Amino acid sequence: MSETARTYGRAAIGELERGGETAAEAYLEDLSRNAHTTACLFDHNGTRLAGEGCDTFRWLVKRANTGSAFGFRYGLVRLAMRLAGRNGEPYIFATELPAGPRAAFGPDPLGLVLHWGVAFVVSGLICYLLARYLTAPILQLRNASRQLAAGKLSARAAIASQKRNDEVGELVRDFNSMAAQIENLVSSQRQLISDVSHELRSPLARLIVAMDLARERKGGDPAFDRMEKDFDRLSEMVGRLLTVARLDAVPSIEMTTLNLSLLVGDVTSDAEFAAHERQRSVKLEKEDEIYVRGNGDLLRSAIENVVLNALRYTEPDTSVEVRLRREAGSASLSVRDYGPGVPESELANIFRPFYRVSDARDQQSGGIGLGLAITDRVVHLHSGSLRAVNASGGGLEVQIRIPVMELCC
Repeated sequence: MSETARTYGRAAIGELERGGETAAEAYLEDLSRNAHTTACLFDHNGTRLAGEGCDTFRWLVKRANTGSAFGFRYGLVRLAMRLAGRNGEPYIFATELPAGPRAAFGPDPLGLVLHWGVAFVVSGLICYLLARYLTAPILQLRNASRQLAAGKLSARAAIASQKRNDEVGELVRDFNSMAAQIENLVSSQRQLISDVSHELRSPLARLIVAMDLARERKGGDPAFDRMEKDFDRLSEMVGRLLTVARLDAVPSIEMTTLNLSLLVGDVTSDAEFAAHERQRSVKLEKEDEIYVRGNGDLLRSAIENVVLNALRYTEPDTSVEVRLRREAGSASLSVRDYGPGVPESELANIFRPFYRVSDARDQQSGGIGLGLAITDRVVHLHSGSLRAVNASGGGLEVQIRIPVMELCC
């Protein structure tokens, strides 16, 4: 920037020495018109020789008697410097130029760098604190909503955030109020299911006893066989309802190290007997020595539900295919049948309690719509995942993934 001013100043002095003040005046007018640069030329005493608006440079001109002087005005760098003509006559040239990258290297470059550095650090710190103030409660809300969606009904946003007196604080208060309402509703529903199931057991047991007594008195009436099937079905439903209520109410379960390969082998072996009676079969393909940390009774029940559910729907003279293998740190269990499958829009709903698919699969069933719901809860209690997909070639495939446990040598 100093070099630019020096070039302009020497050109103005050259015009002055060749054509007088008129030539110098014309040069500075062209400079103002074409380069949008205001400049003035003074003699060594500070008397104006050429230029417009030169009074604004007076204080710089006085300081330039000993060399050069710098200043700022409205974002422009103003400077005045002593220059010599061809015959050694001293002049003072003053101008103002747009501030650029080199403007910082004026008379005190270290001070200017320090000034801008401090400004940058302070503004950055303010922006960081403001961003934290605005985004921290939003991130807490996101985490709380994810926990709520995952089934942790006690999840809440931070108490400190709901004390804020702005829109974010209102949002946090509304979210916590909604979460508390959801927790109360779900807890009430679970308690109702548990209470009703317990209350049904006693009258159901009395009805079964009364039916047996009536059968002894009336003999082999086919109506008693029908009643017995309905009582068995109702007894199974009550038992499974109690299981669902217990799994929902207990946040943690007792777990040990289990050989999942052996457990799956036992389940499929038991299911093979039921399969032969229905003109079906169960095929097992598994890797040995896959260990998980879990509850043996609950995992057995969950896997049995899936395998028996597949046996209900697979077509006669077909097989239920069970595969157990290790994949990316997880035990992957798939159970595939060759039945009618499930509409794609309803795949995500078959693990809900009492959900029934409204098609031929539903009519074949004879189930009560709780087996897969129990499986879903057991798998999630074991930090696993569960999903159902329609297999290529027909039928439904249920996929279970549970973290494996590496045993130390």
